[in-house]
Amino acid sequence: MYDAVQRPSGGADPRAVAAAVDRAHRESWSTVLASVVRLTRDLDLAEDCTQDAFVQALRTWPDEIPANPGGWLTTVARRLALDRLRRETTLRRKLPLLIEEPGEVEQPTDPLRLVFTCCHPALAQESQVALTLRLICGLTTREVAAGLLISEPTAAARITRAKKKIAAAGIPYRIPADNELPTRLDAVLTVVHLVYTAGHVAAGPELTRSDLTSRAVELARLLVRLMPTETEPEALLALLLMTEARGDARLSADGELVLLADQDRSRWDVKMLAEGVSRATSALLRGHGRFALQAAVAGLHVTAPSWERTDWRQVVRMYDAMMVSWPTPIVALNRAAAHSLVPGADLIEVLAELDALSNEPALREYAYLPATRADVLARLGRSAEAAAAYEQAMPLTANEAECRFLARRRRALERGSVTDPAGK
Repeated sequence: MYDAVQRPSGGADPRAVAAAVDRAHRESWSTVLASVVRLTRDLDLAEDCTQDAFVQALRTWPDEIPANPGGWLTTVARRLALDRLRRETTLRRKLPLLIEEPGEVEQPTDPLRLVFTCCHPALAQESQVALTLRLICGLTTREVAAGLLISEPTAAARITRAKKKIAAAGIPYRIPADNELPTRLDAVLTVVHLVYTAGHVAAGPELTRSDLTSRAVELARLLVRLMPTETEPEALLALLLMTEARGDARLSADGELVLLADQDRSRWDVKMLAEGVSRATSALLRGHGRFALQAAVAGLHVTAPSWERTDWRQVVRMYDAMMVSWPTPIVALNRAAAHSLVPGADLIEVLAELDALSNEPALREYAYLPATRADVLARLGRSAEAAAAYEQAMPLTANEAECRFLARRRRALERGSVTDPAGK
């Protein structure tokens, strides 16, 4: 993964060490954790030993950064786990779990096994999602809370309860049998989508965490291979591919956020788009689940000749269908935003829809609600109210590029130069 990095004095540059450990955490956390879970069948122990391996890396790598950080971390974490088990008085009880099934070797589906373990039907779905985001991505509890639009203590409680339930129920670490897959599929799809979302607009200075978006695409591909006759895994993969294909165009040359309306479409990944559109079409021919409908919306965006020529009425119809099968506040918000862009739309009516959504608990800390209100208010000529809405949105996003964008929009209002809103 990396070449060894050494200074002439024999020690690696501390900055190179910190960067290598950070990169290894992003790229290898789930693989290392999955390998230790395979060995111990104990989530708490596996997580502790994986974290300790990264601590050891910070102490050891100054001597020399290994050529294969992920392999080094896996070896250290597994050794730590075995040492812990040997020291425990429960070794005799644990010993049978250390014996892997005959012929079983580590394989690329290990992270997917971990997802399915966390998405066992014995767990409440909200706990399934929170636990998987914590384990499969190594997200902090704060990041999990932000992704689920819940408080940090609530997220922590869900994760703790889920771990205890897995231990108490003896839930196995494996991909379920074919007849068990459908009961877990919806939660697994939700988790993979949230993994992508956490990377698409990341907390912190970077707009995107490509390790998370890439991991989500990889997991979606594994799901499609595992369940080739199911519609929704292919629809989710289509959605992620069409979104990922626009990635390079989301930032300007000076690192500022560029919304869909203003993106240079020549910078989109044509090959990735073509696969996404093809898979979305295939999924829609076989079903109209929530991810198939979301993929249809994404397809309408990427196949339109331009932002102005997007078929907004058809986009609204897709959201109307979603509201029947998946009536969430975020879907309602997206529908209202699309409705505002339909030619001749009554913006007062749209504003009333948005104001009604402000009473939804799930949206009270969601930056896109006041940002959308600000766009509509600005188009209505209510600049002071729009500026206040942008001001409200700014502290609700954890992404610095988004915050700067919102601040620019607010300043543009003061100069009287705000244009029509664009898409995310």
